Amino acid sequence: MPQSAPRPTPSAAPLRTVTGDSLVIADFRPRSSARPRPAGPYRRLFALPGTRAFTLGNLIARLPMGMFSVSAVIMIAGARGSYALAGAVTATGLAATAVVAPWTARLVDRHGQARVAVPATVVAALGSLALVLCVHRGAPDWTLFAAYAATATTPNTGGMSRARWAHLLEGDPKALHTANSFEQAADELCFMLGPVLAAFLCGTFFPEAGTLAGAVLMVTGVLLFAAQRSTEPPPRGRTRAAGSPLRAPGMPALLAVCLATGAVFGAMEVVTIAFADAQGHKAAAGAVLALQAAGSCAAGLVYGAVRPAGPARTRLVWCVAAMTALMTLPLLAAALTGSLLLLAGALLVAGMATAPTMVTTMALVQQWTPPGRLNEGMSLAVTGLLGGIACGSAVGGWTAEHASAAAGFGVPVTAAAVALLIGLAAARR
Repeated sequence: MPQSAPRPTPSAAPLRTVTGDSLVIADFRPRSSARPRPAGPYRRLFALPGTRAFTLGNLIARLPMGMFSVSAVIMIAGARGSYALAGAVTATGLAATAVVAPWTARLVDRHGQARVAVPATVVAALGSLALVLCVHRGAPDWTLFAAYAATATTPNTGGMSRARWAHLLEGDPKALHTANSFEQAADELCFMLGPVLAAFLCGTFFPEAGTLAGAVLMVTGVLLFAAQRSTEPPPRGRTRAAGSPLRAPGMPALLAVCLATGAVFGAMEVVTIAFADAQGHKAAAGAVLALQAAGSCAAGLVYGAVRPAGPARTRLVWCVAAMTALMTLPLLAAALTGSLLLLAGALLVAGMATAPTMVTTMALVQQWTPPGRLNEGMSLAVTGLLGGIACGSAVGGWTAEHASAAAGFGVPVTAAAVALLIGLAAARR
């Protein structure tokens, strides 16, 4: 009896089936298993233990940063009938923050985030409550200045979050770049949603609602953030040998860039409101400015997903150059067309250069700040931005009032060009 040939296995030959008059060949050969799709940079970032928890708390604490000034202006102007008084009170708080913030950050570096941030936040919240009481009870004007100045102890929650990432991702510059990009996008998101939420609360409920809600969110967020002790950088104690961040090589020029960049932000906000008012659409100014923040937020997330090329100091020059070029778009849209709709589109595109500029700036602050003084270094950068915002707001407002709103868009272009010249001069050194 002849030996039968071995039957083919499904992996060796396809299976044939007959259906009606047609012959169907079904291939059941095993295929190679697909490789799992690699996780994206942001998914890998938040896979680290504890990162989601401290980020959630920090976002809750950071949202009121975009609420307080708008809430204070609505509350004070509504009760006292003076926008000048409201603006002066908020400017005083800004100046006080510029003085107190570096000192608070130095204490954070020495004693730890939880030990300093919680009591500092409580003091700031009490200042907000005092402002509400003074406005509600009709207290003298000087009490408004004193109460709002007390809010200057508010800790730089964005800087503390960046310090945690720097501690967790030490030795991994690519992941740290992604983390810094996410933090900048979070800043843009909070400053985009904060004013909208403040205006909604103050207009829907009562004028003090925005300030009260901001204080509750700030305290809640800081308590949640401070409770995540596993990701907190260890306190450094006194580090006299490290020296002040102000004297670190490259830092003075970098802070000057922050000052000029802040002037871009401050001037753009005031001039856009003036332009919208001149067009009879003042209520739409907030939505137009939100488009600029949205463009910056999206660009920050995309910038964090790509691999940065070259040293950060070289990237900063290119980022500032792009910001200078794109800032001409709102000027052209306002001067040549006078259309608020085209201006909104121009601001959306122009905002795409601000986040990469700030991400690279904060990366250089982390590189150049002496060890043990990181929170102080980043607080100085934020102080430079706040000072620039105040200067840009003043110059932009003066130009819009004495020349025209369209001409006012030349102020952020000029400020961006100054930042570029400073960056070029520092790079040559």
